[in-house]
Amino acid sequence: MKKQNEIIDPVTGFAIPASWICKSEDPQILEKVKSGRWVLLSDGSLLNRGYTTGTTAAAACKGAVISLTKPVDEVEILTPSGIRVSLPVEGKDGICSATKESGDHEFDVTSGMVIKATAQPSNKTELVAEKGIGRILSKGLCASLGKPAISQSARREIINAIEEGLKETCFSAVKVKLNVPQGQEIANRTLNPKVGVIGGISILGSTGFVEPWNEHMGEDRIAEIKMLDKVVVTTGRAGLKYSRILFPNHKVILVGNKMEGLQFNSKQDSIICGMPALILKWGMPDILEDTAYKTVAEMIEIQPTHPRIDDGIKKVRTKLPHTRIVLLRKDGSILRDERP
Repeated sequence: MKKQNEIIDPVTGFAIPASWICKSEDPQILEKVKSGRWVLLSDGSLLNRGYTTGTTAAAACKGAVISLTKPVDEVEILTPSGIRVSLPVEGKDGICSATKESGDHEFDVTSGMVIKATAQPSNKTELVAEKGIGRILSKGLCASLGKPAISQSARREIINAIEEGLKETCFSAVKVKLNVPQGQEIANRTLNPKVGVIGGISILGSTGFVEPWNEHMGEDRIAEIKMLDKVVVTTGRAGLKYSRILFPNHKVILVGNKMEGLQFNSKQDSIICGMPALILKWGMPDILEDTAYKTVAEMIEIQPTHPRIDDGIKKVRTKLPHTRIVLLRKDGSILRDERP
């Protein structure tokens, strides 16, 4: 339940204590936090969120559609988290580009990457992935085998942006071709080739935003976790959503892949809940060694009873002896529920 004077982060649902707000010297602190573009830390400082490849692609596609009738230099996008944002674009004659902005995330290799879209009138609206967007060659990833590496949430965001763009034109439908000129080169600096995404980057984003990170932010989350009697720690946006449904009486904290230093005491009612990959690889980094699988997701989809999954859970248990371990499937159903 929201406490008096608390503000809820609209992207993560994190309840920001009033004491953090008081430490900020920014007169626009409340507006910035409510916008979703900023993350407030416990010392009153702010970090800027960036945009996902999905939001950037959506901006390029919407700009391409609008530019069929007029030049465009800015578009508004509805992100999957329900927040509308404005992105700069360069669009003319059905061709538009948008540049990936990563905010205060210094390790994002896609920062500054250009995504381009070309729109042309058609009998039906469709999205075509071209050069620089990867193809799925392993099971358990963001799309089916052989399909472009565009997640469902990102695809919905893009299609919605295209439909919004059509409302500003005289056309009823368009064919939009999406490409990333440096996609192959940038993908080689990511895990895509290792996990079975070949030929380019992935177009992703469950919230529309890239979360910033620094060590102080990690310390804030760990400190908060230690103060809670009933707590669920999760690793991603899907885990966040499903954990709130599964455990409504617990406080749910999103930590991403920053799980080092995570501890609970025996008096806490603690749960770690989320998609299996990050949780199991945190407990057992070599979980895929000597297996035929490229990813944990692929292993679970093909062989959900693989003994390495049990081994990984045991390793997590050694790090969190007092904690319930709940691994989820993509639809939110429970794959494993291991109690201490």
